[in-house]
Amino acid sequence: MKATKITHNKQVCIKLEFEYNKQLISLIKQIPNSRWSYKQGAWLLPYTKEAFDELVRLCPDVEYEKVPRCRPEANKQLQEFTAWMQHKRYSDSTIETYCGIVKSFLIFCMPKETQEITPDDMVRYVNEYIIANHLSYAYQNQLVNGAKLFFREIIKTSFNVDTFERPRKQHTLPNVLSKEEVKAILQAHTNIKHRTMLSLIYACGLRRGELINLQPTDVQSNRGLLLIRQGKGKKDRVVSLSDKTIEMLREYYKMYKPQTWLFEGQNKGEQYSEQSLQLVLKQALKKIAITKPVTLHWLRHSYATHLLENGTDLRYIQELLGHKSSKTTEIYTHVSNKSLQKIKSPFDDL
Repeated sequence: MKATKITHNKQVCIKLEFEYNKQLISLIKQIPNSRWSYKQGAWLLPYTKEAFDELVRLCPDVEYEKVPRCRPEANKQLQEFTAWMQHKRYSDSTIETYCGIVKSFLIFCMPKETQEITPDDMVRYVNEYIIANHLSYAYQNQLVNGAKLFFREIIKTSFNVDTFERPRKQHTLPNVLSKEEVKAILQAHTNIKHRTMLSLIYACGLRRGELINLQPTDVQSNRGLLLIRQGKGKKDRVVSLSDKTIEMLREYYKMYKPQTWLFEGQNKGEQYSEQSLQLVLKQALKKIAITKPVTLHWLRHSYATHLLENGTDLRYIQELLGHKSSKTTEIYTHVSNKSLQKIKSPFDDL
């Protein structure tokens, strides 16, 4: 199979050419946003690092043509960038994100040397790559974050990195499920481990990484507390555990007897993976025929909104969620139906 960089319908793509192979096609279909083009007579992938890495993983024998890689010097600079972020104690996920996104930018700017890159190249990358490929506001914002650090700390560039401008801030509302929908999702699985994992995310407002990083000793049932270590921003926090939640955890513990992690994979001592956790939710949604694009984070959003609707003070919700700023928590006031239901439409008086 040959992979080639092309422009199709004003979008940069990876074109895959190979003789008809049913098994190979099934592998390509696993790559997000892959599609068959009748015009090109070939399968197309988005020209992103994620799609390219997945292609290499599934099809290691692929031949590359005009699919550029970083120069050796740029790779060395990215290694220095990684070491610098590790020294500053950035999280592993942040390091992976920043390095990946900066690498994509450097590849786009080739054949320019890293020292020759200017803010104009950033504008061109945003217009010709990010916007052309319909990538998100968050992706663009992460690029600016990573690029500012990389060019200021590693390249020691002569231009002011603040000229890498952020996109205009989006004001999006969190996705919230009704209590009935949450109940159906949590009861969809008969497997106790699967049910307990999803239930604990909603019961305590956890992020998915916080759930899989839990250890058995983090459950302090005698105090009715759950200790969350090194959550987002490397912050510890505690959340309350109800009697119902403690009883659920005890039932799970008696059956599975976890050792290292509260939720372990197929092998003892092996941490449950984020991919497997996402699959657990996907299976639950399929069982109860919910077609909305629900994610694990929707359960956390729903937890916060339902607390607010039950009359919990916003300050307490901020602490429970581990938000640094109260402004982050205040967004749930826009999706709570507690006050909205009291508003009478003037239409009713007509």
